[in-house]
Amino acid sequence: MSRSKMTEWTYDYFNMSFPINAVVHVEINRPAKLNAWIEPMWLELAKIFNRISHDPEIRAVLLTGAGERAFSAGLDIQAASQGGILSESAQDNARKANALRRHILEFQSCISALEKCEKPIISLLHGSSYGLAIDLTLATDIRLCTSRSPPTTFCVKEVDIGIAADIGTLSRLPKAVGNLSWVKDIALTARPFGWEEALRVGLVSAAYPSKKEGIEAGLKLASAIAEKSPVAVMGTKKLINYSRDHSVEDGLEFTAVWNSAMVQTSDVKNAMTAGMQKRKPIFEKL
Repeated sequence: MSRSKMTEWTYDYFNMSFPINAVVHVEINRPAKLNAWIEPMWLELAKIFNRISHDPEIRAVLLTGAGERAFSAGLDIQAASQGGILSESAQDNARKANALRRHILEFQSCISALEKCEKPIISLLHGSSYGLAIDLTLATDIRLCTSRSPPTTFCVKEVDIGIAADIGTLSRLPKAVGNLSWVKDIALTARPFGWEEALRVGLVSAAYPSKKEGIEAGLKLASAIAEKSPVAVMGTKKLINYSRDHSVEDGLEFTAVWNSAMVQTSDVKNAMTAGMQKRKPIFEKL
């Protein structure tokens, strides 16, 4: 991507790069604070992924955290207590509750922007991956982690600060791993757990010895996805997420309606022709 184009992708709390054709690498960039989250970060996150969703040049995303120590230590508790969601308020209880409800819903929608993004997102966790790190990556499509340099340590930390996790973990984690007993174990105790356990229960699909190797693997995976029909990829993500949250019958009906339009894409003809000619198909931008 040209230098002039790159300047259009400059953000305060995220590094953006385009290492492979049609793939964007989004890096959380607050390493001095272990990539702990403050309100401007999640607002910026939503802007980035809403933009990625509609950008025809992008077909897949890799999400990582800057620095060697942490993907993210979660919510910046100090900042939150000084003017954020945990700060004191002089409002009466009803008004304070309504303000908090609005704030939580806005925060949730910013994280959900990743799940709603039309482009598949691969996340690579490393080092400390606490609280909001799990909320965030559960909204991505494929999760990877590191096993050694540094090993990934996960933790649903919220009960240790006196709250129930409210940005997505308690809604998405049971569906991601399919083991309610294990989810309650780690959520109720806030105990840290390692990459082996995360891999065993299906929270991540692969672990790599180092962050560097994890990034290389994530980019390779993103590149493979980016070569597919963008219409088919968008539809596959949409249909899997819909079916996860609905009955089989509802999922089949939604799939029929979706594909009644999307199967008319020229990508089907291109793929079949390329297959017969034993060449790699080239698809138009979305």
